[in-house]
Amino acid sequence: MKIRPGLEVASLTDVGCQREDNEDSYGYWEPQDDADFERLGRLAVVADGMGGHEGGQVASRIAVEDIQQAYLTSAQADPQHRLLEAFHEIHRHIQHHARQNPALLGMGTTCTAFALVGNHLYYAHVGDSRLYLLRAGNRLRLLTSDHTLVARLLETGAILPENAESHPQRHVLTSAVGVADDIDPDFSAEPLLLQKSDVLLLCTDGLWGQISDSEIQQILSSKSPAHACRTLTQLAKERGGPDNITLQIARVL
Repeated sequence: MKIRPGLEVASLTDVGCQREDNEDSYGYWEPQDDADFERLGRLAVVADGMGGHEGGQVASRIAVEDIQQAYLTSAQADPQHRLLEAFHEIHRHIQHHARQNPALLGMGTTCTAFALVGNHLYYAHVGDSRLYLLRAGNRLRLLTSDHTLVARLLETGAILPENAESHPQRHVLTSAVGVADDIDPDFSAEPLLLQKSDVLLLCTDGLWGQISDSEIQQILSSKSPAHACRTLTQLAKERGGPDNITLQIARVL
């Protein structure tokens, strides 16, 4: 796909070192029509499937493929509302697909997506795939909050922050697309105004679970998006690569 000027984008997915199959999916999309582009902007998404290798692959693929179509065809005028409506649409589609295929019952997926319309950033998120923003090369900010048991324990003060990274249930999800009756995606109440040289990172837990925020900041600030994708993936694999690794990096030009 041809990417319009103003953004440098790179993506990478890797099965990792301990899995036989890759249950992650990702996508990047821009409307071909210039008028649609002005109205809808750019859309990027990552998804980390679960529910057995076939179920996980199917769920994450549905999320990535269908969120693009749902975002494009939504009747909502506001990009944030379009994105949230798209999340509910893929939630229903995954559930319907599972009901039609009993072997896939229980499948689900994380989903984190952003829409960049002009220089306004909108995002929505369910699960523990993450969206980071790096500004001025030295301020890395996690925009999403993990929907995990450990995150909930941290919020209630049941565990200390220094114990979170080594907690045995750190990757147990409390919310996923396609699983419960309904979903309640996180989102920003107001769009974020991006600046020149800002860097966005979308990634699954196979990446952030092996690499510290300070390391992510250093790599994003010192390398091009394509080089950073390769460097971050290799580092996660050098540390065992226990899960699939998927990331997208976008730098504002």
